[in-house]
Amino acid sequence: MPVICTLASSSRGNASFVAEGHTSLLLDAGISLRRLSQGLKLLGSSPGCLSAVLITHEHSDHIMGLPLLAAKYEVPIYCSRGTARALQAQYPHLKGRMRTFFAGDAFSVGDFEVRTFPTSHDCAESVGYVMRGGGAKVALATDLGCVTQEVENALKGVDFLLLEANHDIEKLWMGSYPVGLKKRILGKKGHLNNEDSAGLAVYAARNGTRKIVLVHLSQENNTPNLAIGAVSRALADSGAGHVMLDAAPPQTAGNVYILE
Repeated sequence: MPVICTLASSSRGNASFVAEGHTSLLLDAGISLRRLSQGLKLLGSSPGCLSAVLITHEHSDHIMGLPLLAAKYEVPIYCSRGTARALQAQYPHLKGRMRTFFAGDAFSVGDFEVRTFPTSHDCAESVGYVMRGGGAKVALATDLGCVTQEVENALKGVDFLLLEANHDIEKLWMGSYPVGLKKRILGKKGHLNNEDSAGLAVYAARNGTRKIVLVHLSQENNTPNLAIGAVSRALADSGAGHVMLDAAPPQTAGNVYILE
């Protein structure tokens, strides 16, 4: 029975915890080590007890706490080869610490079988993760400039989905961001808006997903009510109103979910 909890989730920092049996994974480390430690403590864990850290890509809101975590603890770090090169260029002490793969590869960490899939984002080689353990599948799909066939294929049969719903398009256009940044966010290598997130949520629900938590919500260009509203309406219209839906809080640990 996998246990899932977001420790922080927004455009300013992302980290999630997934555990099964004696295996515990940290998905991204985009907040300080102090905050990571505090969040893990609430779950009865600690950085030194982690089985592995899985990194989606090298942007700061996904790796802020990684350099210090790697310096203090001998925790395996998994990331794509492109992400590893980008991280080593900025943090030389990470060289030799990372276990690398190509997007689309699979590997095992303790009680989890982990499958990776490529995502469309403006970085070296971003990925999402599907973790299978305890008879259930948990997926992280974030930093999606667009929904590709690879993303859809990866999410088939997933029980629990951590899904990006980054921004409301109107709120983004009306906001204070520079025009160039707005275009980057809206682009094919940017972030997923609420409506596209809703479409992917419907696809996932039709293919077996029972629980969805919306993540990576922009604190400037979105609200939980807007994101949940868009996705819940789409799910209801498609006949999938039974799917559990929630939004992760931006700065603190979210609800703890146990898949049975």
